Amino acid sequence: MSNPRENEPEFMRLFVVHEPVLRAYARAMLPTWEAVDDVLQESSVVMWKKLDQIEHESGFLPWAKVIVRFEALRARRRVARDRLVLSEEAIAKLADQELEVSQDLLAGERAALKRCLAKLSDEHRRLVMMPYLEAGGLTQLATRTRRSANSLYKLLGRLREKLRMCVEQEMAVTAEGGRCS
Repeated sequence: MSNPRENEPEFMRLFVVHEPVLRAYARAMLPTWEAVDDVLQESSVVMWKKLDQIEHESGFLPWAKVIVRFEALRARRRVARDRLVLSEEAIAKLADQELEVSQDLLAGERAALKRCLAKLSDEHRRLVMMPYLEAGGLTQLATRTRRSANSLYKLLGRLREKLRMCVEQEMAVTAEGGRCS
């Protein structure tokens, strides 16, 4: 490939064919897909400028990988110089902490839901749980409970809203350090 202008279609064909491999290669070295996109864009410009270095299309992929590697390393160095970048250890600790908070929140919501379900009458609790515990659609559940599908749908909506409000109230009270009866 001698003249870049004459070989533009061939370059584009080779780049498009090998882009998935180059993208995966860049992703192995970079933390985000956004960084991968930036590096591939920069790499393609460098490749275009140095296109005359390629003698045969079979050498394109190894040559392109070298360029992508250098551009990825350059991008990592730029990011590493930024004082606002957290270390991988710090990011891992933050992720673990978020997971613990999420687990605690989920456990609190489950406990609140259990308390709120206990406040419902036996019939309403059974109706709320029925779609999750028994097979069949709403129409079949309506038949089993001797209600119209529309009335069952509306009743379930009201009961779920009542539960949602109760759980929110329970969570607020728990957050304040007390507990609602």
